Amino acid sequence: MRPRVLSLIAAFAVAAAGCTHQPAPSEAEPTATPEPVFTPRPLRDIRVARTPERIARGQYLTEGLLQCFLCHSERDWTKPGAPPIPALKGAGYVRPDRPWLVAPNLTPDTETGTGTWTDDMLIRAIREGIGHDGRVLSKAMWYGSFRYLPDEDVEAVVAYLRTLKPIRHPLPRTNMPADAAKELTVPEPITTTVPADAIADPVEHGRRLARLADCMGCHSSWYTPKLPGIFGGGNLIKGGTLEAYSANITSDDSGIAHYDAAFFREVMHTGKAKGRDLSPLMPWTVFRHLNDADLDALFAYLRALPKVKHLIDNVDPPTLCRICEGTHPLGKYNRPYEPKLIPVPVSSLRDTVGTYRFEDGSEMRIAIENGKLMKAEKRFCELLTEDQRTYFCKDSADRIAFVRDASGKVTGLTFSLDPAVKIR
Repeated sequence: MRPRVLSLIAAFAVAAAGCTHQPAPSEAEPTATPEPVFTPRPLRDIRVARTPERIARGQYLTEGLLQCFLCHSERDWTKPGAPPIPALKGAGYVRPDRPWLVAPNLTPDTETGTGTWTDDMLIRAIREGIGHDGRVLSKAMWYGSFRYLPDEDVEAVVAYLRTLKPIRHPLPRTNMPADAAKELTVPEPITTTVPADAIADPVEHGRRLARLADCMGCHSSWYTPKLPGIFGGGNLIKGGTLEAYSANITSDDSGIAHYDAAFFREVMHTGKAKGRDLSPLMPWTVFRHLNDADLDALFAYLRALPKVKHLIDNVDPPTLCRICEGTHPLGKYNRPYEPKLIPVPVSSLRDTVGTYRFEDGSEMRIAIENGKLMKAEKRFCELLTEDQRTYFCKDSADRIAFVRDASGKVTGLTFSLDPAVKIR
């Protein structure tokens, strides 16, 4: 499985909050960050138009889907959802669990904020992970997801940030410890237009919204020995003094099969699920600002995802789970799924062999080795099937489906609904 930056928002009793799903690095004393050697994209001399429509769109994105102020503000953990403190909204935040990690002041204060930054400095930081001073930003800044923002939307975000009340709030500079700094890679620059395509299909619309919100990062158990499946929950989330395991939000009976679109909207708007309060670690406090069309699209995407069998909830002490091989509440009740496999002649699958490229630039290679169809990444795994339409590795719930054109030629694939194009 390739841990890409994507994904979905939540539903059951708890889930995850923006900028909280990465595990804390070691407690070693911070050292100066070794800067990667590279030449950043030259800044453009542009000024984003501050029209009322653009500002309104930027506010909708910033205070909703993109969750900007959950990372860049002090939050009131005594209130439902732990909303940003209004007087300090956007003024920056130092993570108490990682004091070296500083979310900067986004208000246009000229001394401590972005008042001296150009519009393209903000655009480049948001989508490309390059700071106003040319350094590579920490991966805690979601530029891996935000790089998919269309030009019009990222400009709308900048237009709205320029309307914030300037707040003087001195903060230290992020100073990553060596073990975090060595993971830095130079982000790919964006040098072409990112269009804002109209999307009629609600599932595809929901997929793109989910990618921008990086919901996959919270709702997939990346840190257990086995990944039970994308959006199958089990990731330990920490924020403030709280911690909780993310929910399984697929439509399996162990997930949110009991949800419908109306209930999903209700949960997102209220932060309550059948009398239970969602943890503040689930960022419903900002997702409640999403309009019904976007929430319905997100739910349609959730419903279309492969079901993942992984029972989890934040009740009872953690116990060993035989599915993810980690420990979490209700883990002892999980039993691995035994697929009912059917044989497929390898000769009928030779045209699937090749390399497939996803929208985020990552690739997947399909090969035939020793008479078996294989997914070849860091480790090979045999692709199996129960229906000759979708294929999967034995220890993964994520399905691959090959895409054919009118002549029957394989032109691409989908992997957990993510499309990839065959490149060779």
